[in-house]
Amino acid sequence: MFIIYDLFFLLITLFYLPVYLLKGKLHSGLISRLGILPAKLDLAQPIWVHAVSVGEAMAVRGLIEQLRIIYPNKKLVISTVTSTGNKIAKSMIKDGDLLIYLPLDISFIVRRVINRINPAALIIVETEIWPNLISSLYKKNIPVVVVNARISDASFRGYSAIKFIIQNILRKVSLFCSQTESDAQRLISLGVARERIRITGNMKFDQTPQVRVGDYRARLGLRADEKLFVAGSTHPGEEALVLNTYKELLLEFPGIRLLLAPRHPERAKEVADLVARLGLAAARTSELTSQQSLFPEKPVFILDTVGELVSCYASCDIVFVGGSLIKRGGQNILEPASVGKPVIFGMYMYNFRDIVRMFLEKEAAIMVHNQQELNSALVSLLKDAQLIEKLTKNAKEIIARNQGATLRNIKEIKSVI
Repeated sequence: MFIIYDLFFLLITLFYLPVYLLKGKLHSGLISRLGILPAKLDLAQPIWVHAVSVGEAMAVRGLIEQLRIIYPNKKLVISTVTSTGNKIAKSMIKDGDLLIYLPLDISFIVRRVINRINPAALIIVETEIWPNLISSLYKKNIPVVVVNARISDASFRGYSAIKFIIQNILRKVSLFCSQTESDAQRLISLGVARERIRITGNMKFDQTPQVRVGDYRARLGLRADEKLFVAGSTHPGEEALVLNTYKELLLEFPGIRLLLAPRHPERAKEVADLVARLGLAAARTSELTSQQSLFPEKPVFILDTVGELVSCYASCDIVFVGGSLIKRGGQNILEPASVGKPVIFGMYMYNFRDIVRMFLEKEAAIMVHNQQELNSALVSLLKDAQLIEKLTKNAKEIIARNQGATLRNIKEIKSVI
């Protein structure tokens, strides 16, 4: 089976390599993806932490801080898959640590990397299944722990279809620390033994954003009497809905400003072109300076940098979380809620079903189904300060009640390392 898997993965890699070259998407991390690491490594059995992208990298920050306290003599290897996740992970690296892109899951590449790193353990964030990586570590008796484990609807359908293959891989994982009981039950149905699962909660509740609100509002040139509406982590198809809603809002609330934060910052030009087609002016946040006169009056801001979304949330008055008015499964609503902002999201939040259920049951957020409902929700919030106070108060209570997953995960990690 692994020979077929290797051949398939290799063919996919060879096919996409020229595509990435043509699109200019190849980056310096390619060499580590191919298993080529720095010539001189002095890691002495480090702890390897893998976080796939931005959300996972941010969620694991607290876990990394705890690992440094508990294992002060251990260095860390942090791996990601995306360039944006890599930028976030870079801020967690200290002297002697190693930051890499996850090697391609091809047998000879994986074995080369494991031999070079020689980790004490691998900690995977949120159930990424890499057959060769997990199997190679298992053969060397190196424990693999999955923290913040969750199985999305799509993943569960896919894994169930190949259960006869995937269950053998899952059984090689030493421990799963799942977010919820439903995640645990899905793991069990895929062949994981109950004794290898602990329900420890969601580490994203433990995130404590560090932001400076005043500086960011000043950077955007906002007056004290202006309101800022942020549409975060938006996808194609959503920006037009938000912009049309914004144009309607301006008729009644001329003092409201809009910041669009596309999920993928490289879409900034595409979003700026859309803003222009709809008759509005645009300004990218990366180009903002103290010379605000260089930019159009009252532009729609477009966030085109990584790591600043939480600062935008903290600086605004109302948040819409994207990936939810279209069938993308939604994005993390805990970030804006944790900085005390009223949150609106669409109906397609199936990747965060348990969190959404809690927020809706406790009246801590607003769900909308279309552009008209988005407009109504925004008008309600702009007119009703008591509604904002209720939503934000209830959201903070939910977050406080569900914190502690990081420390619970650390306790379980200590049992296998």
